[in-house]
Amino acid sequence: MNVQRRPWRILAISSGGGHWVQLMRLRPAFEGAQVTYATVDRAYEVDVGGAPLHVVTDATRWNPWRLAVLALQVARILVRVRPDVVVTTGAAPGYFATRLARLVGARTAWIDSMANAGRLSMCGARVGRSADMWLTQWPALAQPGGPSFEGSVL
Repeated sequence: MNVQRRPWRILAISSGGGHWVQLMRLRPAFEGAQVTYATVDRAYEVDVGGAPLHVVTDATRWNPWRLAVLALQVARILVRVRPDVVVTTGAAPGYFATRLARLVGARTAWIDSMANAGRLSMCGARVGRSADMWLTQWPALAQPGGPSFEGSVL
């Protein structure tokens, strides 16, 4: 009997700029999966090759009301998409997706930004232990209990 599993559903989510660029560099790893993207700017739609793209509020710690809106938007995406895995390169959208993913039974991968050579990103340091996979791209930042260094891939 040939049992065929459905493709993995992946939510690939990040804020804009370098976080988004690094997330896009992971696209080959998503091959064969059903990928939904989420980010802060509709202009990034050209990068996803026709895959679904959700746009969320761009928020920082300096805008607590916007952070609340962002958290609700991410929760709504998670409920709609029902991903098997959430992959993020940070910042705030990835933070909330990593924290909330367990509510829909998804596993999570946090890949800290390449730009954070001297220390972990603020979001990465706060959410990393909640992620199923927590990676840094700098060997000097790896530590027991996480994050792990598996190579600079982005």
